[in-house]
Amino acid sequence: MSGLLRLDPWVLELLRCPLTGETLSGPVEVDGEQVLVTPSGIRYPVVDGVPVLLVDEARGVPADATRAADVADATGPAGEGSA
Repeated sequence: MSGLLRLDPWVLELLRCPLTGETLSGPVEVDGEQVLVTPSGIRYPVVDGVPVLLVDEARGVPADATRAADVADATGPAGEGSA
């Protein structure tokens, strides 16, 4: 693999961790692999120049990580309480 993936800053600002909704930074090289990283340390691989933002591919997921979708489901639609 030659060089790191290059993303324009505006593209990186749009990308979010599908697990937590956190921003991503990078790419950086960890253990010989290019990855995008969240502030909490979750890493997503870059394969053939394409970020793989799949929860099943995430590495370094903290045991207490909360899925952004689960938080939204628990709070329900705006204006409605939880059942």
